Amino acid sequence: MRPIRPGDRGPAVREIRSILARLDLLAPAVGADEFNADTERAVRAFQQSRGLSVDGRVGPETWRALDAARWRLGARTLYHAVPEPLAGEDVRTLQERLLEMGYDVGRADAVYGVRTARAVAQFQREMGLVPDGSCGPHTMNALRRLGRKVVGGRPQWLRESDAIRQAGPTLVGRTVVIDPGHGGADPGVVVPDGPLCWSEADLVHDLASRLEGRLAAAGMRVQLTRGPAPAAPLPDVERAELANALNADVFISLHVDCHTNPAADGVATYHYGTDNGVTSATGERLAGLVQREIVARTGLRDCRTHAKSWELLRLTRMPAVRVEVGYLTSPTDLARLIDPRFRDRVVDAIVAAVQRMYFPIERDVPTGSINVSELRAAAASRVATTAPA
Repeated sequence: MRPIRPGDRGPAVREIRSILARLDLLAPAVGADEFNADTERAVRAFQQSRGLSVDGRVGPETWRALDAARWRLGARTLYHAVPEPLAGEDVRTLQERLLEMGYDVGRADAVYGVRTARAVAQFQREMGLVPDGSCGPHTMNALRRLGRKVVGGRPQWLRESDAIRQAGPTLVGRTVVIDPGHGGADPGVVVPDGPLCWSEADLVHDLASRLEGRLAAAGMRVQLTRGPAPAAPLPDVERAELANALNADVFISLHVDCHTNPAADGVATYHYGTDNGVTSATGERLAGLVQREIVARTGLRDCRTHAKSWELLRLTRMPAVRVEVGYLTSPTDLARLIDPRFRDRVVDAIVAAVQRMYFPIERDVPTGSINVSELRAAAASRVATTAPA
């Protein structure tokens, strides 16, 4: 799908304006089919409120979010449909409501899957309703009558923290999916440098390959979402599906950023989260650890961590982060990124962050204190002692 942008006209623009009007982001205009300045401002406001990239254009991800925004909880009966599950903001609202009440729907991903249906059925049994896993008028009435069941912390934080604690501190045997962004016909950011040309796709694949080696040496099973020259770019939805199919323990997406102002520089890390405070607790913690380790070990400007509802983060079922490692359009960051030794420091920082995520919070260590070579040596020693004679 080609992004719909300012200046475009047609039925698709009319549909976009209609949805934005229903969301009170745009004044209704009968027959309007022009993507004008008011439409762009409304699209930007919608993207900001949904945790999407704010560019004022309607690409595939923004269009899917607009399509999902048509629905409000209670406007239709929700159920587990196969093979195409129901999706929409009504599903996300239901999931968030169930999470607040202590039911395990996993991540509030706005998709009415098996886990959501099971949580609804459990709620229905406890309320004396037919436990069919669908959310119709009777289930909605029961939901409206009840308040929170879980106190003393965010339910999802309690559940995810307990899962990490029970998993133990070792990295050996865990599965990590590393996602070098872009690839194929999509090089991402491209910056000429004299006779050379640096592309985001090439640099992040090099980072991913180095990270693959370090994490494998620490005992983890590692899978990359793409090779150095894929035939076609892989959509974010398929990258998330790959990680879920592999039942990965961790998902790390690597990118570099760009800006029209060459003074923009630094590193930022993103995790799943919404505008009303729902977040992936372990993803948020991993993002903070990655951000602090990279800043401490590389000297990149700290552009902090941020919650986003990008499909790449929303649809993955494990702790997932996207790291924007510097700006290719910054002369300072570019000089660093093309230095292999600098990329090694970035990789060591991410390895240290992954290890710290599995430490209990009360046993965490200071930022920058983990020696990655010692992790590799410890993993090798553990493998040697457990190998059959």
